[in-house]
Amino acid sequence: MPLSEHEQRMLDQMEKALSQEDPKFASQMRTPRNPRSGRLMLAAGGMLLGLGVAVLGVMNQLIWLGVVGFVIMVAVAAWAFSGSGEQETTLGSVQQDGTVRPVSRPKRGRRPSTPSRTASGGSLMQRMEERWERRRREQW
Repeated sequence: MPLSEHEQRMLDQMEKALSQEDPKFASQMRTPRNPRSGRLMLAAGGMLLGLGVAVLGVMNQLIWLGVVGFVIMVAVAAWAFSGSGEQETTLGSVQQDGTVRPVSRPKRGRRPSTPSRTASGGSLMQRMEERWERRRREQW
C-alpha cells in the first residue's frame, strides 16, 4: 500500500534529519546488507555440486557416488539453515556519543500464545476496515 503525500513528506523529513544528525549511520541504512546472503550463495553452490555428483553417480550406475551427492546436498542444506550459533542482535539503545548498543535477543522460537480476537473483535477484515477508517478520520 503506497504512502499518502503527508506520510511521504514526513518520511522524507525524518530521513533528512537523520542524514544531518548521523551521516555515517544514514549511509549504512541506505545500503542494505544481509549477512546471510553470502552463506546462502555458498549453499546454493554446494547444492548444485551435490546435485551434480548425485546425477553423475546415477548416470554411471555408481550407487555410492549418488549417495555421496545426496549426503553433500543434505549437509549443505543443514549448514545453510543452521546459522552460526550466535544470538541474533537487534538495534538497541543509542548511546550519548552516537553509537548504537546492540541488544541480544533469543533465537527464534515458539511465540507465546495470544488469545484469539475473532470472538470479541469481529473478523480480521472488519478490524482492518475499522482501523483504516479511523486513520482517515484522524488524518483529515
